[in-house]
Amino acid sequence: MRKFIIEREIPNIGAADQNAMRDAARKSNAALDALGTDIQWIESYVTADKIFCVYLAKDESFIRKHAEKSGFPANRITEVRRMIDPSTALG
Repeated sequence: MRKFIIEREIPNIGAADQNAMRDAARKSNAALDALGTDIQWIESYVTADKIFCVYLAKDESFIRKHAEKSGFPANRITEVRRMIDPSTALG
């Protein structure tokens, strides 16, 4: 599976309470269940007005299908080509 970063523009999402976050996660999980094993949510980072989500998916079409089923926007979808971290400097 390929790794994607999804940028979701959601005004004031950073001010959402824990119940709203739980409900959003449940809605996302339900959409994922409906799509099967070709897509997986890894984690998300919430800022003031955006959520940056990390997903594994067979291809970009599954990301778009998830956005459609869940009702969450996918304003920008970017495929991750490589990962680096501080240990990259050692090699």
